[in-house]
Amino acid sequence: MPEKTYVRRYSAGARLNHWVTAVSLVLLALSGLALFHPSLFFLSGLFGGGANVREFHPWIGLVLAVSFLGLFFRFWRLNLWERTDNVWLTRLRSVLAGREEDLPEIGKYNAGQKMVFWLMSILIVALFLSGVVLWDQQHDWLAANLGLSFTIEQSRVAVLIHAIAAVIAIVVWIVHVYAAIWVKGTISAMTRGEVTGGWGWRHHRRWLREEVARGGKSRPAE
Repeated sequence: MPEKTYVRRYSAGARLNHWVTAVSLVLLALSGLALFHPSLFFLSGLFGGGANVREFHPWIGLVLAVSFLGLFFRFWRLNLWERTDNVWLTRLRSVLAGREEDLPEIGKYNAGQKMVFWLMSILIVALFLSGVVLWDQQHDWLAANLGLSFTIEQSRVAVLIHAIAAVIAIVVWIVHVYAAIWVKGTISAMTRGEVTGGWGWRHHRRWLREEVARGGKSRPAE
């Protein structure tokens, strides 16, 4: 396939789902950091003050949970672990050096992307569940409508889980963004929904073969 033939990688719906999740995660990180430590409280100014941060943060978390659930059901099958993923991990030096010829043919996602997917899935569940425990403004509603009430000890554990999961999630997000920028041509997959045939052949050859075999959408460069 020619280098400048464009191949559809993501639908408009998948891209919208991704960006809602991404924006929600950034807003949660900023508002969460504002609440995490006094030295970071200046970030509350982005939301109009501390009272607004406390009000907005859990609702943004709810948006993230629903949005990520959509991503999960869209992509979980494509992120199931395969034997080639073990080989990919054993050849990380080749990955970092850009020696794609030393790597097995990869489907839609490589082992690193799959690890990000499953790790974020676990972290978002942990953040959501611990966040519910910490949602002071809704404790009465939760008790009255769902029969949920939490002790001080449970709240303390939830604070610890929430903080640890949040820090790990931020680090994973930074790695995800860095990798997308580092691998030239990746960003267009989530902006235009397309990648070049050359990109697909170099980084996700098996996926490209499968797309061509099933008549996936492609177009020549303009």
